[in-house]
Amino acid sequence: MPDAHAADPDDQDLPDTAPPPDPPVRVSLRFEDWLTVLTLAALACITLANVIVRYLTDESFAWTEEISIFLLIVLTLSASSSAFVRLLHIRIELLADGGSPARQRRFALIGGTVSLLFFAGLTILLGRMALDEYNWGDTSPAIGVPTWWYSMWLPVLSAVITLRLAGILRRAWERT
Repeated sequence: MPDAHAADPDDQDLPDTAPPPDPPVRVSLRFEDWLTVLTLAALACITLANVIVRYLTDESFAWTEEISIFLLIVLTLSASSSAFVRLLHIRIELLADGGSPARQRRFALIGGTVSLLFFAGLTILLGRMALDEYNWGDTSPAIGVPTWWYSMWLPVLSAVITLRLAGILRRAWERT
């Protein structure tokens, strides 16, 4: 009797589960991918250590919350960068992928421009925030380290997203 759960090579109803290939980019997406993986791994290890210590001793590592918040922001920004390039970010696909190619191009240009302006502004504001924290000598509440140690990476990652969006916008502009 044949196995009911065995894969049937003739079954064409199953969706293709392989991820689509990465679009052609000048700078490989490996940086963002590895940063995302390493950040998620560090976040998981720190959180697991805190849970184990809290369970065994009824105490917690205060520093884990500060570092976890920072790592969550890094994770969000690094994953967002590659999501934009791979068109896996949040968008209304009915509008973005529907209609004529000219309409799709128009929506890509409008969405790319708005996103580019947002992240360029965010880069400037985050840079000013990091500079203010450096100038004022703010320290973190739990560990007591300068907060600019955390915040200096945010404008860098936001600038990476801005550059990725500029590349997306350039490719959308060149598309006919």
